[in-house]
Amino acid sequence: MSDRPARLHLLDGTYELFRAHFSPGPSRTAPNGADVKAAYGCVRQVMGLLDDADEAVTHLAVAFDNPIESFRNDLFDGYKDGSDVEQALKDQFGLVERGVRALGVEVWSLAEHEADDAMASAAVRFRDQVGQVRILTADKDLGQVVEGERVVQVDRLRDRTFDADGVRERLGVGPAGVVDHLALVGDSADGIPGVPGIGAKTSAALLGRWGSIDAIPADPDDWDVRVRGAARIAGTLREHADDVALWRRLATLVTDLDLGATTLEQLRWGGPDREALASFAEEVGSASLTEWRR
Repeated sequence: MSDRPARLHLLDGTYELFRAHFSPGPSRTAPNGADVKAAYGCVRQVMGLLDDADEAVTHLAVAFDNPIESFRNDLFDGYKDGSDVEQALKDQFGLVERGVRALGVEVWSLAEHEADDAMASAAVRFRDQVGQVRILTADKDLGQVVEGERVVQVDRLRDRTFDADGVRERLGVGPAGVVDHLALVGDSADGIPGVPGIGAKTSAALLGRWGSIDAIPADPDDWDVRVRGAARIAGTLREHADDVALWRRLATLVTDLDLGATTLEQLRWGGPDREALASFAEEVGSASLTEWRR
């Protein structure tokens, strides 16, 4: 009988913050008049996760992009930079981190890297120490660290869980092909353009046959899979070879970050910091937060 924790939960806090901000619920302002809907809603969502008997959370970390820019912006000017994010939401980044920490949850706030890099690094680091790592985000790029049913991706909004087979069903490629797939088809959420004229079906056919972009024969006459416009696509791949190399680098998650948490025990949830939670509740004007008794 193993004494390993059953699960490690890794939550994409930035995704949850945006989800709360754009939710159809009513607006919420703090006593000082500031917009706090996103921060308040995100903290409530973390509370809901901790209260979820099915998820049975014992070990949890929440990762945030703060700021949104990362080292990838130095590599490509078109990469997501938060320039289209309204200031009222940006102003809540620090607030939401205080709120989640007040719940007694480990928070990773990254400057040079992204929340996805933190979750990927933690998944790789701790996957052998738990029964299952559950990465809670809808972002497609996290599919690259999914491993069988040991490391899975969970889309809480749509109530879907993606193991390795699920990633293949969702994207047309397995975890090992996710980076190359995103390099070919692009990722609008991150600002990766992809290769013109190559869609998901073509990418899945090529990567399903050869496994990687590098292994695709340069001469389309050597292709033994049916791909519409093979000659054109082969030419496009040659023409955009440098771009593809950059798109692959942008899509590849960092898996060796120093997160400050060197042991799994540091991620064990031990209950909220009541004083800090009361302070956050006062800041956002919601006394009901202090009534949470988990």
